[in-house]
Amino acid sequence: MGEFVRLEVEGGVGTIRLDRPKMNAINTQLRVELQEAAEQARERTDVRAVVLYGGERVFAAGADIKEMSTLTYADMLAWGTGLQEALKVVARLPVPVVAAITGYALGGGFELALAADFRVVGERAKVGVPEIQLGVIPGAGGTQRLTRLVGPAKAKGMVFTGRHVASEEALALGIADRVVADAAVYETALELAASYASGPSVALRAAKQAIDDGLEMDLDAGLRLESALFAGLFATEDQKAGMASFMEQGPGKATFTGR
Repeated sequence: MGEFVRLEVEGGVGTIRLDRPKMNAINTQLRVELQEAAEQARERTDVRAVVLYGGERVFAAGADIKEMSTLTYADMLAWGTGLQEALKVVARLPVPVVAAITGYALGGGFELALAADFRVVGERAKVGVPEIQLGVIPGAGGTQRLTRLVGPAKAKGMVFTGRHVASEEALALGIADRVVADAAVYETALELAASYASGPSVALRAAKQAIDDGLEMDLDAGLRLESALFAGLFATEDQKAGMASFMEQGPGKATFTGR
């Protein structure tokens, strides 16, 4: 367990909790601990879904500008690559990942939220990529994951201005999947993650791989990937249990073991 990031597991759901006062600014130590926590979640067989959470007041207000401001080009290249790699580990977790966003999710904090599969956003939360206001651009996925999520024009509108986006607009843009009362953000994210944790984990892993990897392929290659993953699931116990349950009890009644 790190000083600023910890992994807490209960009921098949792992919470990766950011806790660096006051605003969860992402410095080198937090970034390293975030990657370590994500790697632990990936390796643990009892983690079948993950929630990213920064606490009741803030998700993460961005990178630590004080640390970044004195870096040289070479330093920044290493720093930025390191943050990209940490968020890549989060994005490639083979389980559903839900970001529980309270307060601000800005810059690197927003880029962390974009690495999740789903985002539950508090009604008073604000998200954005304000890097242009510092004379730079997003460097840990903000120009890439955001564009894939909302399309190039809407992404450019956020990146070019650096403006903060409130929760209802985030919902309309497709950034937020749910908007709830601030006090209900974490519990809602936990409930969403738990609904996936009880599902067929091997099939969910295959579904996530098919969608995420397929986005980087042409259609024919994506269809071949989907077909191979689909056929491979017929070697799992969950496939046998799911189809037997369907024939005996109808849909939605199967109990899955993750094997």
